[in-house]
Amino acid sequence: MPFTESELTDLRRHAGYPAYGIGNGGFSNWRFYQAYGMLEYRLQRLSTAEETVARTYISTLGQLESAVTSASATLDTDSAAAWVRNAREVAERTRLFDDWRRRLCAFLGVPPGPALGDSGLRMVV
Repeated sequence: MPFTESELTDLRRHAGYPAYGIGNGGFSNWRFYQAYGMLEYRLQRLSTAEETVARTYISTLGQLESAVTSASATLDTDSAAAWVRNAREVAERTRLFDDWRRRLCAFLGVPPGPALGDSGLRMVV
């Protein structure tokens, strides 16, 4: 079953790619970015089994993203009774979220988008 617009938006966003807009017009569409074109090509041509895996990624990433934003509810608490806030919680949750986003990119066979970066050493010659 083809992806809905909402699912496509989530897949692009989680992969770190910018908003697609209303389609193939102007200078900011996928035709001007090779990796973005590859992403769009792959999203339109996944098998049924691969679509199921991609939908699992959407669900998992949605939960992880919510956990990052939910962690902000306790940022103002340093200590309460026996409970002490993990000062690194947001950073750790964000790192886990970004790791899963990179896994999605690897599954789709595309490099992480500009919003995600490649997390590796980049050498410019």
